[in-house]
Amino acid sequence: MKEENKTNNIQASPSAEEKEMALDDARRVKVLSPGMLVAKRFFRNKLAIIGLVILVVLFLFAFIGGLITPYSQTQVFKGMDMIQKDYAAAVYNSELRYTMKEGETLSGSAKSQIALATSKGNDTFEADGAGYTLIPIGEDSYQITKLDAICTVLTSSKAMQVKEGETISDGLKSAINAALDAGQSQFSYGGVDYEVRMTGKKAEICKSVTLGIASKLVIDAYSADSEALVNSYDFRLECEKAYHNNKTSFTVDGEKYTLETDEDGDAIVYDAAGEAFAAASHIIVNPNGQGINLSIEFKMAARDAVEARTSSFTVPDASGSEVEYKMNVVNSNFYFTTMGSSELIRRFEAPSSSHWLGLDSNGMDVLTRLMYGGRISLLVGFVVVFVELFIGIIVGGVAGYFGKIVDNVLMRVVDLFNSIPFYPMAMIVGAVMDSLDISSTARIFALMFVLAVLGWTNVARTVRGQILSLREQEFMMATEATGIPVKRRIFRHLIPNVMPLLIVQATMNLGSIIITEATLSFLGLGLKYPLASWGSIINAANDIQVMTSYWYIWMPPGLLILLAVLGFNFVGDGLRDAFDPKMKR
Repeated sequence: MKEENKTNNIQASPSAEEKEMALDDARRVKVLSPGMLVAKRFFRNKLAIIGLVILVVLFLFAFIGGLITPYSQTQVFKGMDMIQKDYAAAVYNSELRYTMKEGETLSGSAKSQIALATSKGNDTFEADGAGYTLIPIGEDSYQITKLDAICTVLTSSKAMQVKEGETISDGLKSAINAALDAGQSQFSYGGVDYEVRMTGKKAEICKSVTLGIASKLVIDAYSADSEALVNSYDFRLECEKAYHNNKTSFTVDGEKYTLETDEDGDAIVYDAAGEAFAAASHIIVNPNGQGINLSIEFKMAARDAVEARTSSFTVPDASGSEVEYKMNVVNSNFYFTTMGSSELIRRFEAPSSSHWLGLDSNGMDVLTRLMYGGRISLLVGFVVVFVELFIGIIVGGVAGYFGKIVDNVLMRVVDLFNSIPFYPMAMIVGAVMDSLDISSTARIFALMFVLAVLGWTNVARTVRGQILSLREQEFMMATEATGIPVKRRIFRHLIPNVMPLLIVQATMNLGSIIITEATLSFLGLGLKYPLASWGSIINAANDIQVMTSYWYIWMPPGLLILLAVLGFNFVGDGLRDAFDPKMKR
């Protein structure tokens, strides 16, 4: 009885060997599902685990890092710095400058005729149906008078036809007749000058009206308070007369002014108190931008530098501090620069605590650009692989199942797509997008479209080859015998048996697609500024100076591309080994 109980106890209690059954024990493997078997083989592969970890880290870096970083991918960082800034420019004046009497104007066509008349040495011209006369004041300086016809006189009968709107006194009539009898071409009456213009037997009497001055002499006021007077017609006329006639003084509105001219032809006008009032020269000095007010001291110093061809000079600023200016000569133009603070883009700034990988050529944070660029590179890879699988499975599945004519037609289509050269086609598409000025976002979709359309053929061939061998299996005969529709046979019974191989192929293709996208972006055929991908970021290595001096610009994206490709290849190898039932791992 005891022996029987002992035997029963031994049979009821599990052995120590059964309690410590390992995961890879043959008895346990028999109860594992196919999916568990694949997972078990995959996680035994150390390289596959390393690749999976790399991919997880890259995805977190790209998709989570962009949410954490305080910067945006298009944020430009600027800073204040001292640089040599353009301040002013000078040139010898070669065009007439006009000073008009109050209330008088001169049309553009009249100014064009003045320039033409002075170039030909003429002192009269016509414009806008009126006659004009240029009265020389000096070299390249003229008074402009306009001839307004007031009446027409017949020389034989002295009959006078007065122009509408004009009134002629008896005294003026007598003066006109006296001028005609004497054969004069000009006469004066009542302080007004008149001109006689003969046309056959008629004489046209014109009143001469002074409009202003045309001169190449540049006159600048020393202060804002005196600008109105210096720019007035009366002051300009008297100053021009004194300057061209080598006089040392002139009077305007009862005020006497003294003129001192140096050997270079520059002159300074002093008022009655002996204070500098205005400066005259043939050199124009203009500021190089808005908001710059040039002092007369600077203009005089700049003109002296132009005359002496000195490379630099100093002028005190408003606070009395000496400021140095440098002069650069380009053809007949003179440019003046000085040191000044300016807001500049912080280009190629080295890594720091605020920017861990520094700033690029556009002043953008490199680390942030890498995060957002990773989204584009990874997104392009997955979308392209998905589209390739979708097209390849349909074409390859239909071709492999039906065979014969359908197979021949579809395979010729595959051959047609394989014959299209990839990079020339990518260059053509890139040139078209550049000419159409396609936006950066649209270029992403165009890039994915090109990669997918030109890359699905390998998937189609793989699916076709597998289905050709599977359709003759017993389970397919069973589906045909049970009357299952063709669509269900292909996509529910054949394609699932091909999916393990497609998953491996797709995983390994991801790495090559990322490299292709990076290559296209490096060649300028991919994304455009301001969006970024790892390929477009590494495009900075086109410049030898960037490659040799700024490693933090191109090495990080290169490293990320390397890690992404290695990760996908490791995972692909692991899946290939896991799906292979002959593997002993």
